[in-house]
Amino acid sequence: MSPALSGFLTSLSLILAIGAQNAFVLRQGLRREHVGTVVLICALSDAVLIAAGVAGFGALAASVPWLGTVMRLAGAGFLIVYGALRFRAALAGSGALQPAEGAGPTRRQAAATVLLLTWANPHVYLDTLMLIGSVAAQHAPHEGAFGLGAVLASGVFFTALGYGARALGPVFRRPAAWTVLDIAVGAIMWAIAAQLLRGL
Repeated sequence: MSPALSGFLTSLSLILAIGAQNAFVLRQGLRREHVGTVVLICALSDAVLIAAGVAGFGALAASVPWLGTVMRLAGAGFLIVYGALRFRAALAGSGALQPAEGAGPTRRQAAATVLLLTWANPHVYLDTLMLIGSVAAQHAPHEGAFGLGAVLASGVFFTALGYGARALGPVFRRPAAWTVLDIAVGAIMWAIAAQLLRGL
């Protein structure tokens, strides 16, 4: 698998997981409120965090040789557990996302909300700084291509979610659609974990 494609799939599998940020982007898209602002903030935030993870982890791994093995094991463990949680959510039924009724937030309120949902979420640092950084290190000396693929996945996903929400709305109001998505995310997570473990 090419570094760019691996980066794209790794990033996409992490972003696809249902969470507060994605729910907010979907809601704004369904209501067609400040979609461009919300999508731009999400994509730029991810780009900054992914770049920091790819660059920072590579430099740290070079100075501490055993760190790569430890982080690969930690990353694989995280992915195995997270994938299992997605399969469990699929079995339990994730439930449909519904946009709230009533007046929506102003552009400033929407921006503040998505910034909070992005930067105050501890999982984003695990995903980008640790996990993406550790997987990127396995593609040395092509970490840059991996990072570009990861950034592209983020931009494509948030753009599609925000602007495609109206078309996807009827689909993702059905719990079955989220069940299928959870299964797909779990499978991708486990596949990436296997890739990390093979590198040991």
